[in-house]
Amino acid sequence: MIAAPPFERSVFVNCPFDDDFAPLLEAIAFCITDLDFYPRIAPENANNAANRLDRIVELIRGSRYGIHDLSRCKSTAADEYARLNMPFELGLDHGCARFGPAPLTDKSILILEHDRYDYQKGLSDIAGWDIQAHGGEFAVVIRIVRNWLVHHAGAVNIGASKIQGDYAAFQEWHWERELAQGASEDDIRDYPTIQLISAMRHWVDAGRPI
Repeated sequence: MIAAPPFERSVFVNCPFDDDFAPLLEAIAFCITDLDFYPRIAPENANNAANRLDRIVELIRGSRYGIHDLSRCKSTAADEYARLNMPFELGLDHGCARFGPAPLTDKSILILEHDRYDYQKGLSDIAGWDIQAHGGEFAVVIRIVRNWLVHHAGAVNIGASKIQGDYAAFQEWHWERELAQGASEDDIRDYPTIQLISAMRHWVDAGRPI
């Protein structure tokens, strides 16, 4: 069994897991990894003996930092239900920090949304929190996550533009490696996010090869 990353370097990422959001999730995960932290997402803890909620609670308890994206918490068509998983998991993380024992009391949370002040329409209780809007742009979300980790987690002060350059270099390296190992382009596009995150960690640990 692979040991979990240390609490002090773990970042729980609570966001949609669909094709439309994938570019943002991958950018968030890369930024976290490039700054030598560990993104923690629910699919990594795929123990079928535990239900999904228990797995999420385990990840939240094991992560000092949490990033929660609320951009999908509204319906977009008639008779469509709003997606409540993300605000629910935000509540779990906040409650863990508010009521849990040390070191959980040291937890720090970043909240993301698509458009500024969207959250006020459905979650006004968090008014006054520092909530960042990314507009669906991966470059913007990298800048937001980078700034937050530098200022709240003591991450090394690497510029957002450098991280974006690293991301481009990683993607080129990753595609070339996978193609050389016999994967097709469709295979690579279909890789689960957790496999891509593992490749990000390998690339960073290997010294960021070009």
